[in-house]
Amino acid sequence: MDAKIYAARRQRMLEAMGEGSVAVIPSAPVAIRNNDVEHEYRQDSDFFYLTGLDEPGSTLILSTAHPDHRAVLFVRPRNPEREIWDGPRAGVDGAVARFGADAAFEARELDRRLPDYLAGARALHYRPGSHAPTDERVFRALDVARRRHRNGTAFPTAFIDPGAHVHEARLLKDAGELATMRRASEITREAHLAAMRRARPGAYEFEVEAEILGVFRAAGCERPAYGPIVGSGPNATILHHRRNDRQMKEGDLLLIDAGCELGYYASDVTRTFPVSGRFSEAQRALYDVVLGAEEACVAATKPGADLDALHELAVRRVTEGLVRLGLVEGPVDAAVAEERYKPFYMHRTSHWLGMDVHDVGLYYLDGKPRPLEPGMVFTIEPGIYVGVDADVDPKWRGIGIRIEDDVLVTESGVENLTDHIPKDPDAIEALLAS
Repeated sequence: MDAKIYAARRQRMLEAMGEGSVAVIPSAPVAIRNNDVEHEYRQDSDFFYLTGLDEPGSTLILSTAHPDHRAVLFVRPRNPEREIWDGPRAGVDGAVARFGADAAFEARELDRRLPDYLAGARALHYRPGSHAPTDERVFRALDVARRRHRNGTAFPTAFIDPGAHVHEARLLKDAGELATMRRASEITREAHLAAMRRARPGAYEFEVEAEILGVFRAAGCERPAYGPIVGSGPNATILHHRRNDRQMKEGDLLLIDAGCELGYYASDVTRTFPVSGRFSEAQRALYDVVLGAEEACVAATKPGADLDALHELAVRRVTEGLVRLGLVEGPVDAAVAEERYKPFYMHRTSHWLGMDVHDVGLYYLDGKPRPLEPGMVFTIEPGIYVGVDADVDPKWRGIGIRIEDDVLVTESGVENLTDHIPKDPDAIEALLAS
């Protein structure tokens, strides 16, 4: 992405912070997998949103108290020996030339220079508690700046969570972000279609998972947006099934919750289909209930609506179906009020989607559900999960169904970013038959 885009984001952040403010935003730390082996590195989303730099050991300083140094990066120095092992680094010069910092220093200089950047500021935008080593460095620097107050130098007396500004910006997607998310949805479509081709009785869930991950990587995605859920038969009733080790059997449904991450933007899609090619009567009945709820929520999405209202709509549609099929005792109003549906539909219907699969942004403003605005992207994902020990007619037991799409609020209503991934039951059966 063009460095000018990150510069514009930083400028908006500076304007939102107001005069006399300093923000300290650290990169994500390296996480050890075992012994001396590291987990794959993934940059902190806020840091990447404002810089485009995906190196660990970095810190971004934004300041409206120091007009010549409004954006400063502390980064790892160039090191030819380490770069042989770990790859090239931007270094101090690259932080300025490539990533647009007004000034840059080696990371080891942060302790010495941070008090100078805090001096003269009234507010410190920093999120304590997320990374203890950085907390210690910030608090030490704040103590130094505080002691300078005896010489008449101002120091921060207010702590503000930088998410109050950057997360609001991230919630509303611009054209470039949406183009990336649309491409991510296209890749996710190809992965789900490949999974449908690969799934069959006798195959293992991990074989399907491998097919999905292969499509993601072959299309240039950095990684999956989350660990794929590939749950067959009774595993489809486990919301976060991750072992993906069961052998599929004739008559199973297969629930796949999988999305790619492309350019630091996530896709999040769930589809459920019969591995044998055709839904049983019971499976189709429950599938139609979930699909009806999902489609009703998509249709109800528009500016001014809210996620609570969409969830209530999904709950009512699901409950109506459960009552009609005899899994829940009616009448519907009482079943909703007493939450009789919850043993079968226990999660919320939506979450924000963006750089994080469960993306940032407030869900409530002044204690009330937040009205939807154009540029917001979120999931719609109702489901029904009938456990193997559920106190219902045995024909329903072990059936798990979720249908999930990613939707964008537009000026006129809604754009379903993932509607091109088959979910109509007749279309799914036709696709499996072909």
